Order: sequence, then C-alpha cells, then structure tokens
Amino acid sequence: MTGTRTDPGTPSSSSPPAPRPARPVAKRRVGRRTRTVLRYALLLLIMAISVGPFLWQLSTALKGIGEDIYASPPRFVPADPTLGNFVRVGEVLPVWGYVWNSVRVALATVVLNVVGASLAGYALARLRFRGRRAALGVFILALLVPGEAIMVAQFLMMRSVHLNDTLVAVVLPGMVGALNVLLMYNAFLAQSTQIDEAAMIDGANAWQRFTRVALPSVKGTIAVVAIFAFMGAWDDFLWPLIVLSDPDYYTLTIGLNYLKGTFVGDQRLIAAGTIIAVAPLILLFLTLQRYFFRGVNEGAIKG
Repeated sequence: MTGTRTDPGTPSSSSPPAPRPARPVAKRRVGRRTRTVLRYALLLLIMAISVGPFLWQLSTALKGIGEDIYASPPRFVPADPTLGNFVRVGEVLPVWGYVWNSVRVALATVVLNVVGASLAGYALARLRFRGRRAALGVFILALLVPGEAIMVAQFLMMRSVHLNDTLVAVVLPGMVGALNVLLMYNAFLAQSTQIDEAAMIDGANAWQRFTRVALPSVKGTIAVVAIFAFMGAWDDFLWPLIVLSDPDYYTLTIGLNYLKGTFVGDQRLIAAGTIIAVAPLILLFLTLQRYFFRGVNEGAIKG
C-alpha cells in the first residue's frame, strides 16, 4: 500500500488559515472611552446651556438683600438662602391674582384644545365625508399664517362682540390649535382599521368608537397636546397685552413685566417672579412626562 508523501514546505489543506492582524485591544478600548467622554461632554454642555440660566435665576431669587449678586467670581450657591424675595414680590404686586388669571386661561385652553383637537382629528382620520381633504388642507395652511398677522382682525372681532378686556377674549383665539389637530389626526390615522371594523360589527356607533376604542389608545398624544396648549397659553404675552386693559384681568406674563419698571436695580425680585412663572410648567411636565414620551404614533393593537 503506497502512501502519499507531503512536502514539508507545503501547508496542509486541513491546517487553519493564517489569522488576520487584529486591531490591538488597548487601542479599541481607548477609542471607545474617547467616544464616551465626548458624548457625555456634549450632553453636559447642552444641559448647562438649557438648564443653567434657570438654575442661576433660582440662585439669585434665593439670595438675601445683604448678599452681593454681582460678586466676582460669582457664587452659585447662596450663603444664606431665603424665600423673602418671593414674599416681597407678592407684597408689591398682586402676583397671586395674576397667577390665578393665568391658571384659568391655561386650564380653559387645555380643555378646549384636548376636546376640540381630539374630535377634529378623529373626524379627519376615521370618518368619511365630503370636503374632508379640503378641511385637512385648511389646518395645514393655518400653520403657515403667523399669529401676529391676524391679531388686528382678532382684536376687532372681539371688540365687535364686546368681549375685549375679558379673559374669554384671551382664550378664544387659541381654543383649538391647528398643530394640535394635526397631531391628533396623525395619532388616530396610525391606528389599525381592524379595530374600527370589529367595533362596527359589534354595533358601536361613531361616538362609541371614538370614546371607547380610539381615545384611550392615544393618551401620549393627548399629553403632548395638553402640554403644548398649556405652555402656549401660560407664556403668551402679546395677545393678552393687546386685548386686556383692566389690571384685574392681567395674566402673569403681563403683570411680571411691571417688575422691571418698579425695581430696576433689584434683580432678586425679577428672578423670583421668573421662578413663579416657570414653576407651573415644570410641574405640568413632570406630571405628564410618562405619557409625553410615548410619542404621537400610538397603535391600538396591544399584543
């Protein structure tokens, strides 16, 4: 029996291929750590830019009269924190009356936007009627019109119906926002049509399909609409300034503007007023953030 001779210098067919030169492990770890450091450095920079001014205003509002707010280098933490500046704001201005007016305007705007945008969005997304596409186009075109361009017409309309210088006039122009309608339209459009068909087979009418099937599935979008509506009404300055003339009906944004004229050099009171104005927005977001981050494309089918 003759065996096959193998040349010692020729590699065997069964031997594994030569390994490719691998990147050094240490070099890969250094690159990964560098990317992580850069990522966190960028996040810290963004946080400092977005949150830093608010924290500085809070620090200024908590500093007493005897503490120098213009010290160099600046001191971020107050040496003797006090709430006296918030009390002083309430003593020189009816700030809590302004807060109550803003709360009423904001809550009314939220309720009207949530109800109106939900009804309009569901009708545009799920119901079939003549002129549906034209109505959708009107809402889209409304986003292109700046609010300042129609304020004169809105004011003349409010004056013609004797609603100027009332909180009702502040609420009406923003009772249903075009953007909120489109958000609800997109949320309802993303739902499966099989749910509607199953509900129709069970005998549910349009109102029952809206309240019992579609609406509970878009809680995240409703939270987005509520936050947007509250922020828009709470921060609005120009329209209330135009339509209101009685100080008893001033909202918080208009009332706090008088701090600049009354206390030009006291930045502590201005900072305290700013914190009073921003605090409700933070509280609202913390309350609804669980629903807010669900996004606007929610489905109706849950597996």
